[in-house]
Amino acid sequence: MRMRKKQDLPQKTCLRCGLPFTWRKKWEKVWDEVKYCSDRCRSERKRTGNAVGEGAA
Repeated sequence: MRMRKKQDLPQKTCLRCGLPFTWRKKWEKVWDEVKYCSDRCRSERKRTGNAVGEGAA
């Protein structure tokens, strides 16, 4: 398999922090299910329940 440039890989936006993150080999089989950029964001979701755009207005 030929190497791809990082800029050519698919990206998503983290539902918790709102930052973009790039596809990783370890997410190859579950990419459609990945919603958070890190374990920290995933665990913060469980604690606070706030998503990007929610909270103080």
